[in-house]
Amino acid sequence: MTYKVVQWSTGNVGRHAIAGVAAHPALTLAGVWTSTPDKVGRDAGELAGIAPLGVQATSSVGDLLALKPDCVVYTAMADDRLAEATADLTMLLRAGVNVVSSCPVFLQFPAGVVPPEVTQPITEAAAEGNASLFVNGIDPGFANDTLPLVLTGISERIDAVRCLEILDYSTYDNRKVLFDIMGFGLPFDQTPLLLQPGILPLAWGSVVHQLAAGLGITLDSVEATHERIPAPDTFEIKSGTIQKGTAAALRFEVAGMYHGRKVCVLEHITRLHPDLAPDWPQPTGQGCYRVVVTGEPTMTLDLQLMGSDGDHNTAGLKTTAMRLVNAIPHVIQAPPGLLTALDLPLITGKGLVA
Repeated sequence: MTYKVVQWSTGNVGRHAIAGVAAHPALTLAGVWTSTPDKVGRDAGELAGIAPLGVQATSSVGDLLALKPDCVVYTAMADDRLAEATADLTMLLRAGVNVVSSCPVFLQFPAGVVPPEVTQPITEAAAEGNASLFVNGIDPGFANDTLPLVLTGISERIDAVRCLEILDYSTYDNRKVLFDIMGFGLPFDQTPLLLQPGILPLAWGSVVHQLAAGLGITLDSVEATHERIPAPDTFEIKSGTIQKGTAAALRFEVAGMYHGRKVCVLEHITRLHPDLAPDWPQPTGQGCYRVVVTGEPTMTLDLQLMGSDGDHNTAGLKTTAMRLVNAIPHVIQAPPGLLTALDLPLITGKGLVA
């Protein structure tokens, strides 16, 4: 059986999702939505950088819903448009369409992160449409839900679980995320969106709460800290210019506290040049996702990603897309509602062997 899929957005993640759906034996790309006028009418394959697929992008939601898709892959930017993205998701669910989405990230595991009234419209829409929503990716997502929880399955005693992203973002082509949201290239007297009070626990609190749920504990609190390092000189990255003295490296931690100690921790170390902040944890290879389970035994697992173009950031976008695409059959078959990684069976690459 094959499922009809609509791809919602054609940006950094969306174009990889298009390619992923086209390559998946259990899925058929039925439609593509775009917000960009000059992309309307263009072939989805062209937008994804692959061979033509015979599916043209449209900005008409009505036309896409008329296709009666089994699932929508929603990868539109939501960091600075949470209300709009939530409205899109509830509309799709109410229309009876299952959704796998890369955002809003707090919906990965909202319990303990946002009050029930925030998720109530989504769960009500899912019940009304008999549909499900699964929000995930690589981080927040696989690198800090399935990967660490599987590793804890060989523990005798667990003192703490720490999930790290250690990456060089210099080749990541998204100026809005890097400059406006994360604050790179900004003077230190300006506070970017990500570092405003309450935002880090909102964005990654779902990670530590889900880890805690997987370990069978309830966190007492969630604490967040961050540190920035200035650029020693002016230099260029793919998204623009980083002026000397402006933010060029960022380290933040979101720690789930249990009985007065850090037990479930999410840490990001982001550099725009590999020589910055040499005293911070260093990656394996060009960059990695690292899981450290402290206890008996203590275990460290590094996950390196590399795209066929030789860029680890491309691989991050690809794996975010494929985490969603490969989950589609499971999400369609699941009971209606807001799903988490703890609700789904193991998502594998079934049918993808070349």
